[in-house]
Amino acid sequence: MIDNSILRKLFQFFMKLDELFSHHAFELYDGLRRGWIAYSQFLMRFRVTGIKRVIVDLFDDAATFGTVFALGVITVALPTLNETDDIWNSGRQYAVTFTDINGEIIGKRGVLQDDAIPLEEVPPHLIKAVLATEDVRFFQHFGVDVVGTFRAMIANAKAQNVVQGGSTLTQQLAKNLFLSPERSLRRKVHEAFLALWIEARLSKAEILKLYLDRTYLGGGTYGMEAATQFYFGKSVRDVNLPEAAILAGLFKAPSSYAPHANREAAIGRATVVLGRMLDVGYITQGQFLDATQNPAKAIENDIFASPNYFLDWAYKETLAVMEEQNLTDDYVVEVKTTIDLAMQKAAKLETTNMLKAEGERYNASQAALVSMTPSGAVKAIVGGNNYEESQFNRATDALRQPGSAFKPFVYLAALLDGMTPETSIVDAPISIGRWSPRNYSHRYAGRTNLITALAKSYNTVPVRIMAQIGRKKIIEAAKRVGVQAELLSVPSMVLGANGMTVLDITRGYATFANGGRLSNPHTVLEIRRTSGEIIYNRRRHAPPDRQVIPASVAGDLTRMMGQVIKAGTARRADLGYTPAAGKTGTTQSYRDAWFVGFTGKYVTGVWYGNDDYTPTRRATGGSIPARTWKAYMLRADRAKRPISLIGLPAEEEHFAFLENNRNTLDNIGGPEVEVAAVQTDEAIQTDGSDDGSGEDAVVNVLRDMFTLFKNEDSKLKVIKSNRAKKVRRSARNRRAEKRRRRRGNVRKRNSQRLRQLLQSR
Repeated sequence: MIDNSILRKLFQFFMKLDELFSHHAFELYDGLRRGWIAYSQFLMRFRVTGIKRVIVDLFDDAATFGTVFALGVITVALPTLNETDDIWNSGRQYAVTFTDINGEIIGKRGVLQDDAIPLEEVPPHLIKAVLATEDVRFFQHFGVDVVGTFRAMIANAKAQNVVQGGSTLTQQLAKNLFLSPERSLRRKVHEAFLALWIEARLSKAEILKLYLDRTYLGGGTYGMEAATQFYFGKSVRDVNLPEAAILAGLFKAPSSYAPHANREAAIGRATVVLGRMLDVGYITQGQFLDATQNPAKAIENDIFASPNYFLDWAYKETLAVMEEQNLTDDYVVEVKTTIDLAMQKAAKLETTNMLKAEGERYNASQAALVSMTPSGAVKAIVGGNNYEESQFNRATDALRQPGSAFKPFVYLAALLDGMTPETSIVDAPISIGRWSPRNYSHRYAGRTNLITALAKSYNTVPVRIMAQIGRKKIIEAAKRVGVQAELLSVPSMVLGANGMTVLDITRGYATFANGGRLSNPHTVLEIRRTSGEIIYNRRRHAPPDRQVIPASVAGDLTRMMGQVIKAGTARRADLGYTPAAGKTGTTQSYRDAWFVGFTGKYVTGVWYGNDDYTPTRRATGGSIPARTWKAYMLRADRAKRPISLIGLPAEEEHFAFLENNRNTLDNIGGPEVEVAAVQTDEAIQTDGSDDGSGEDAVVNVLRDMFTLFKNEDSKLKVIKSNRAKKVRRSARNRRAEKRRRRRGNVRKRNSQRLRQLLQSR
């Protein structure tokens, strides 16, 4: 029982609390009421009534809603930006000169900060050409040109098309430095705010200098100095007026107006630039006529096999290595890379030839290729069909579904779980919830083993393995061999539903080729200062390869993947002279076609498809990817000798093939030799599956060229034997026909004699 005195005190306390609250609430209410009455009486003194009251209310509401809208734009649309001391060099703060494995210079990346040309040394006519074309009111506006924007809107409305742009030079710089090239209202708002932000922190001269140094101008070049060296073989200090007009014209569309790729379009664009300079008074009529009648000529540049996609990725890796090794104070360096220019040219040649010959037929517009050694030294990268049109690297950055090319990771998990290549398993219909995967052929083999299931690319077997060992083990197995992609734990994962890059999946296969030691893709071998001092050496600084799966398991999986080429879905990839293993991949609706394979020397992944994910026309992994892989590997391996793989040794058949085809194989590899990649397959009859094993014209050609199946002597014996059998069969048929004719003649004569005898009686 609680004492009554305590209850009384509690009651009194709450009563006082209620009284206090009620009092203050009343005082607050009364104060607000009196204040509102006083405010209203104050406004009545202005006697704002009638139309004036309407106008005041409109402006009042506009100010209120405008303030709310502005605050919303600032909080939602303004991009997150951490202001640091080196923000203007974000991502491009180093000057890197790259060489190939032999020490020959292959390209540069970054801003040349050691010898960048000061703005004062840039010819005035070049600056005027850029301003006349990109932002004639650059020195008058504050980052956003309101007058120019309204003028562009009116001109576009009159033309009913986009004929003028409203972005200032500062807005374009903001996009180049901090934003993506996407076309959206949000990005335009970002541009405007960042332009104001830049103008508040930099002078006009500094903004102009950054713009001239950071803009992509085609040919793999960034900035005026690099572009001038590339197109005209001189410093920007020495640019004349016609050359300045061509350079200024590149800012709008470098891939369309690059003089080395499209001289007529470049000259036409330069004439437009000169016309604008004349309109704003930067040049005279005489200068205009002289420049248009004597257009600039670009020097010859062979960029067909220029390793720009390789350089872009090597530049990113260089920055990562320098940060990891705490070399951030060295801004001007030379990097020795792993690239083999002959292999790079071969990769570009084969993918380009294949797209030209078969792209329209298969409705494939893009290709990607990565080639490396089993330990990860990257030798060639093809990131797309045309670097001038798109710098997006499809080999290192594009996430595409690998389809059946993912299956080796499923079988790896099965082997790690205790199964063997000969383990018996059922290929039959199976359902996981509402998902019921089927084999491509809609037929099932019944009782089979793992090695056959992988070679024939059965779909139900990986699903059955997943049901038996679990998805977690499959994901763990893929991660162990180096796969970096995010693998979602969904049933369709085992059939390659998760997005992966060509580099990522090739790395996983390289670990198989490396005997189970983790392959680490890399391009940087050495980093030197300009003085020649080596500040990084991969052999000395990088850790050794780790054994991540047992060599015996890697050998078993390699043996299984070897059957994919010898008797499975990738017979078009058979090199003949050396052991090879790999796997085809074809995704749903034929959106992606893959082949990833390896020998004892190189591991190469090939992909074909379209950027917009539109389906190809029944392109499978066993068709153009496998053919491209074979053509490239024949060129890449200049030594042409059998090399054993763990689990897949070089055998007598490889040496016999090499001996019988030595002359043919030795002739493959020169740039003048056109191999199978440029041949069409008009006669190919394919069902669209990964099988790729139908008897077609290409197979017949390869039979004749390389004697793929038997040596030449045995083939001649068989041919002669068959011919002799045909001759003997024909002779027997002729003799039998003569006997039938004689018997027929005898019967006719006997019949005639019988009739004559009856008539005579």
